[in-house]
Amino acid sequence: MLQHLPEPVQLWLKNSGIIGKKIFQTVQLTQTGEMMTKPGANWMTFKATQSITNDPPAFIWKAKIFPSPLLFISGTDKYEQGRGNMLIKIYGLLPLVNAKGSEIDHGTMLRWLAEICWCPSSALSEYIHWEQLDKLSAKATISYGGITDSGVFYFDPNGDLICFEAMRYYVTGRKKPSLEKWIVKTKPGAYKEFEGIRIPYKSVVTWKLKEGDFTWLEMEITHVEYNK
Repeated sequence: MLQHLPEPVQLWLKNSGIIGKKIFQTVQLTQTGEMMTKPGANWMTFKATQSITNDPPAFIWKAKIFPSPLLFISGTDKYEQGRGNMLIKIYGLLPLVNAKGSEIDHGTMLRWLAEICWCPSSALSEYIHWEQLDKLSAKATISYGGITDSGVFYFDPNGDLICFEAMRYYVTGRKKPSLEKWIVKTKPGAYKEFEGIRIPYKSVVTWKLKEGDFTWLEMEITHVEYNK
């Protein structure tokens, strides 16, 4: 099943521990971390759960975000049937953001693609086409729900995933969405085994904007369950 894949992808999957195991259809995650809403804003802590489906590609991410000890914001980021939706509420009640549309659809599709690193057997999905760029990188193109997007996975010589890059719509709510480089990096050495599968468990997410780099998210996976 791996023979048609680029060499660095094959090595990554072999190192992940999926060989000889059933293809995972679902993954359940818990996460903690910090985020900010715009450059120069204060960091906010968050706790989240996420459910990811392999076939068809889908996810739902639910978080509690804490701007201060006395305030929390509930956030839901969803990708389902090829469509995305981001919903943010103060105290889980008062709607603050309800983002939908083409740019959100593309963005959530790319998020699903980037996060196959947590469910490596998803790299075998029929919706993904792989193309080797060089010995340490490969381009993945995903087509689903009438939408096609692509991103590049970068690996170290040992086959560990170190970075994912793609052009994604940067949506601020104040300006027209613009295509900007979106980068998800694995923190150095941040690999851990969950249920026999070795995955990157600490990530940093950055937008490469004209005004400079905007690192807006740092997260850690604390628990993983497959096919539950």
